[in-house]
Amino acid sequence: MKSVFAILLIVSVAAAGCTTNRSARLAQQNAYLAGQNEALRQQLAQQQQQAQDAAALPSVTIMGPVQNTHVPWVAGLTLAQAIATANYLDANPPTQIVITRNGESATVSPSVLYNGPDVPLESGDIVELRRQ
Repeated sequence: MKSVFAILLIVSVAAAGCTTNRSARLAQQNAYLAGQNEALRQQLAQQQQQAQDAAALPSVTIMGPVQNTHVPWVAGLTLAQAIATANYLDANPPTQIVITRNGESATVSPSVLYNGPDVPLESGDIVELRRQ
């Protein structure tokens, strides 16, 4: 009878140990996942803040085949500098450039970039690089 009691005691202790190990492993997994979720939340918040900060800075918008559509505006920024900063991607030059400032648009010939005086830009300008 004592041996049966001893076997039952050993089995119950072993079962309790398995439950404790399983609970500890589950708690570790939950803590790991909670940490991962918090890191993702922080990363998303940081990206949103960076996007808001970038939108608040003065810039020029470049529309067309470019890598960077928003170019930070600095005093003295010119059309050629803005296009170079935007990283024009098309193998062929644009056939028409339209600059919109305060709701008014003006067309600039692309040859001005090569032969004429550079066009100064202002914060908020929208430059369209068209291929027709």
